[in-house]
Amino acid sequence: MNPKAGTLIITNQMIELLSKVDNVRFVESLTTFNGSSIGQHVRHIIDFYLCLIKGCNETVIDYDKRMRNPLIEKDTKVAVEELKEISLMVQNLDIRQIVQVNSSFSDDENEDNSQIPSSVGRELMYAYDHAIHHLAMVKIGMGIHFPEIKISPNLGVAPSTLKYRKGQKVAS
Repeated sequence: MNPKAGTLIITNQMIELLSKVDNVRFVESLTTFNGSSIGQHVRHIIDFYLCLIKGCNETVIDYDKRMRNPLIEKDTKVAVEELKEISLMVQNLDIRQIVQVNSSFSDDENEDNSQIPSSVGRELMYAYDHAIHHLAMVKIGMGIHFPEIKISPNLGVAPSTLKYRKGQKVAS
C-alpha cells in the first residue's frame, strides 16, 4: 500500500467517525483533552494535510503555518467536506516529488527554522502517523465522555499494531 491509499483509509475512518458525532459533542470541551474538543483534534489533523498539499504546490511545507479554520472544528459537515477534498487532492500528488520542510525546534521567535529535505510520500506518511496518534486520543476521549457512541476498535491503531495483533491470534 502506498501513502495515497493510506490517506484514503484515514480520511474514510474519520468520515465514518464524524457520521456518528453530532455537533454538540463535536465542540464540547473535554477535561480528558485539557479543555480541547474532538472537533479541535479533527481540525488539527485536517490542518496538517492541507498544509502538506499547499506546500507541495510551493515545494516548501511549513506545518507551523496551518490555517486553523474554526469552522472545521465546529461543524462535522464542514470537516467531512474538507476530508473528501483532501482525499481527492492527494490522489494528484507525486509521492516522489522532493519538497523542503520548514521545521522549528524552539519557541524562540528569533531562532531561524531549519529546512529539511523530504518527499511528498514521506510527508504523507508523517501526516498519516500524525492522524493515527490524534485519532487514538479521540477514541480515548470518546470512550470516556461518550461511551454510548460505538466506534471502530481499529480507529487510532497503527497498521503495524493491527498486524501484530493478528499474528498473536494465529500463534495462540
